[in-house]
Amino acid sequence: MKIVIITGLSGAGKTSAANWFEDQGYYCVDNMPPPLVPNFLSLVIAEERIDRVAIVADVRTGGFFDELEETVNELRSAETIDCKVVFLEASTDSIVRRYNETRRNHPLTGGKVSAKVIEDEREMLLGIRKPADYIIDTTGIRGNGLANELTRIFIGNGQESFSINITSFGYKFGIPAESDLVFDMRFIPNPYYVQSLRKLTGNNKKVRDYVLKADITKQFIRSVDALVNELIPGYINEGKSHLNIAFGCTGGHHRSVAVANEMARIFSEQGNRVTVTHRDLDFITKGR
Repeated sequence: MKIVIITGLSGAGKTSAANWFEDQGYYCVDNMPPPLVPNFLSLVIAEERIDRVAIVADVRTGGFFDELEETVNELRSAETIDCKVVFLEASTDSIVRRYNETRRNHPLTGGKVSAKVIEDEREMLLGIRKPADYIIDTTGIRGNGLANELTRIFIGNGQESFSINITSFGYKFGIPAESDLVFDMRFIPNPYYVQSLRKLTGNNKKVRDYVLKADITKQFIRSVDALVNELIPGYINEGKSHLNIAFGCTGGHHRSVAVANEMARIFSEQGNRVTVTHRDLDFITKGR
């Protein structure tokens, strides 16, 4: 099991880091007292469904925080656990500015932040900072900079964790709200008007062959393939972990399904992580 302990100065970006790990499929827990971590992990391991956990532990846990270093050493001694510690910090001026912008209270005082409060917290964190695997200074980081840095550290170029989520849909039922890219398949010859194909779906070989044999379909697939592969590095650089692509036709049963399946096959063969959802295939059976 992979365990990442996220700690560091308040206001240095721990919440943003936790969000990144959650996007990568980690089970995330915020503000857990260190003494509870081993018992929590025992329960998770027993479930056998979770193999990656990210835990945010910092001075908000009060006196329990002093036990974090001991907890980390205990985890690192376990043969079945790969434990990494990510320590986030930033300059005092930068953290003061961030707190002033958000108007949040500092956890050590419950009130306004000051340079002295930050320096006191910095002193408290020296014990866990020393054994940290990765120390990230977020002083000059803007936008998706922290996500990019975490991607570089834990994934490399980001391609391995990036996923392409493909959805087929029918325009009569609305465009999927979560779509990043939407393609209209209504320019393709419609199998609905072929009597022998009308009651079938794009999952059927006969419908798939009918849709994919058209020259305009072949040209479209080549163009989308080239476009998406050109865009993926840009999405990764912007800190995105997935791309949602929707293919629509009138009812969401024939053309959109066939093309969605074909694009999923192509992207999968290229080594991408791909999911496919045919949103509207069950509309008829549900009476909609």
